[in-house]
Amino acid sequence: MKYTSLIATGLALVIGSVADAQEKPVLTVYTYDSFVSDWGPGPGVEKAFEATCECDLQLVAAGDGAALLSRIQLEGARTDADVVLGLDTNLTARAHETGLFAAMGTMPEILDVPIEWDDTTFVPYDWGYFAFVYDTSKVTEVPDSFESLIAAPEDLKIVIQDPRSSTPGLGLLLWVKTAYGDRAPEIWQGLAPHILTVTKGWSEAYGMFLEGEADMVLSYTTSPAYHLIAEGDPTKHAASFKEGHYMQIEVAGKIAGSDQPLLAEQFMQFVTSNEFQSIIPTTNWMYPAVFPLDGLPEGFETLITPVESLIVPASEAKDVRDAALQEWLNVLSR
Repeated sequence: MKYTSLIATGLALVIGSVADAQEKPVLTVYTYDSFVSDWGPGPGVEKAFEATCECDLQLVAAGDGAALLSRIQLEGARTDADVVLGLDTNLTARAHETGLFAAMGTMPEILDVPIEWDDTTFVPYDWGYFAFVYDTSKVTEVPDSFESLIAAPEDLKIVIQDPRSSTPGLGLLLWVKTAYGDRAPEIWQGLAPHILTVTKGWSEAYGMFLEGEADMVLSYTTSPAYHLIAEGDPTKHAASFKEGHYMQIEVAGKIAGSDQPLLAEQFMQFVTSNEFQSIIPTTNWMYPAVFPLDGLPEGFETLITPVESLIVPASEAKDVRDAALQEWLNVLSR
């Protein structure tokens, strides 16, 4: 009888635990693939937020950054997402136009992004500069501009990302357009022989570079910090371009139709907390939107500083993007 009673008690505890787990509210966050990877910020963010929310945070990989917006537009009001994390200022104007995102209840008072922030819907969580990363043991004559990259031997190959699905790809598009204006088609024409392939997202492109399939890859000025800090490898550098480098500011936004509005607001506030921001530098390998209390990790001081910061205002990015994309397609689709 005692044994039977113990079994019954044990079953009740198990059933109760399962029920408690099932009763926890679920917050669904759409983000990009690398964010949810084992080496990305996802695992740390999930653990830290769940410790404060009594909820189940589910991070859903939805392709690369630009693909996030396309998925949200496709799903519309039926989306399962409560929060979208991984758009950037090149996409926020288009995101506003969908009417699917809600304004923040309270915006953070302190931000360490290098521009004045006046968007009350999207909250920045990190930022950086696009750059071409190379291996110093393989590339000795390093291009210092787009024009010198064009003039490099034709067997120097680069991998870039598609601007229709990837925020780095879109950033490169606007980098060339901002730096060269009407000469952008000429620059793309010159770059075309050096482009080994155009990948859908950043992960595929960077993987090809690491496997030795290309000499340079479109990434970030902060990417070498990963190799230096995590791997002890000082051979990966970012090429400094005379034209300056295009800036990316990544943001989070809450869905207006979320069935967990309070949790979504709590997560949006969490994004700029020290707990979240201290995870970013050595997992997403970007500059945090609010510098952690302990500062940046040792190794970040070795990164290049762009001679000029280039960025298209969010309100103008859509029109610039449309014109630049057509120029890109006209050259690379031939």
